[in-house]
Amino acid sequence: MPALPELRLKKNEDRRLRAGHLWVYSNEVDTKQTPLKEFEVGQWCHVTNSRGRVLGTAYINPNTLICARLVSRFEKQILSKQKLIQRIQEALRLRERVFSVPCYRLIFGESDALPGLVVDRFYDVLVVQVTTAGMDCIQNDIIEALSEVIQPKTILLRNDSGSRQLEGLEIYSKTVLGELPGLVELEENGTRFVTSLEQGQKTGWFYDHRLNRQRTQHYVKDKRVLDVFSYVGGWGVEALQAGAKDVTCIDASAFALDLATQSAALNKLEKNFSTLEGDAFEVLKSLADAGETYDVVILDPPAFVKRRKDLKEGSLAYRRINRLAMNLIKNEGILVSASCSYHLGQEQLLNEIRQASYLANVDCQVLEQGHQGPDHPVHPAMKETDYLKSFICHIKK
Repeated sequence: MPALPELRLKKNEDRRLRAGHLWVYSNEVDTKQTPLKEFEVGQWCHVTNSRGRVLGTAYINPNTLICARLVSRFEKQILSKQKLIQRIQEALRLRERVFSVPCYRLIFGESDALPGLVVDRFYDVLVVQVTTAGMDCIQNDIIEALSEVIQPKTILLRNDSGSRQLEGLEIYSKTVLGELPGLVELEENGTRFVTSLEQGQKTGWFYDHRLNRQRTQHYVKDKRVLDVFSYVGGWGVEALQAGAKDVTCIDASAFALDLATQSAALNKLEKNFSTLEGDAFEVLKSLADAGETYDVVILDPPAFVKRRKDLKEGSLAYRRINRLAMNLIKNEGILVSASCSYHLGQEQLLNEIRQASYLANVDCQVLEQGHQGPDHPVHPAMKETDYLKSFICHIKK
């Protein structure tokens, strides 16, 4: 292959990369030596320190804050089709080692050495998200590599995430292999579900909470359960499968709640399943006013803190929703409180739960702390890959 151009860093700006991080920020580049404007979007390059020592191979987008992402610590090791196949095979072996059913996140970006790529698997259907310009340039190779390794019937490109806009990429959703069914099935923790990959949130399902949903099953037998921000009923239907007396799911989307109801029926659990459509904050207040109480309340809200500048307002939202939930929990009941907000750390979420318990005038004991599952591995040098947190709490009044 031809020699790759050099992207040289300023003095001392290589420390983070030498520690294992994979991102290069535009303000770290020595633009006098290697002007960013001379690079093409998606071009391969060698990232070097200020003395010219090669730190690795990366693809580049000269127009973004994260201007380069390393794919290898070695020279000239670009993501050829063969290298893509190798890394997909490695990711597949890991998932097959952990999960007996082929329903999981197959590729988790940087953590699987494929920055800018996310792939979720639903048996023989794949949902692919390409979020960076570098990966977009080799998208056809990605599809071919996935087809060769997994041999799926269907591949859906859900290239509609906001991060693509930051990369200057087109927003769209397109089936590139086979025919996409209106609904697809999946299995998680021994429970069957249906979801829509085209109309659902993100890739249609959130595999990251799999282990937290599994742990919650230990607390729900013969209990009355409220699943707030339920989406398509992952927590709630699994609670019924684990022996909950009855489950109510709350979500703002009638479409999502209909899918949750279908999943309950798929497992022959619809008799003890109900839904409430509406804003979660307002519905919880209405339930409290009506004197309703529950043994277990599950909170799995969308990210209230999407950007660092949202931290103050978002933290208050977490505090408020936890307080409203605590008002509905019976004495010695259980609160499951989760957050997918990267900018809200585990300690900060715990602090909001603590303050909510004070405002609700209850005692709170943390029984378990949860994390994202092994199909969302954490890159030890990239805290950005460690985003999910949850607490199982004992509430005493």
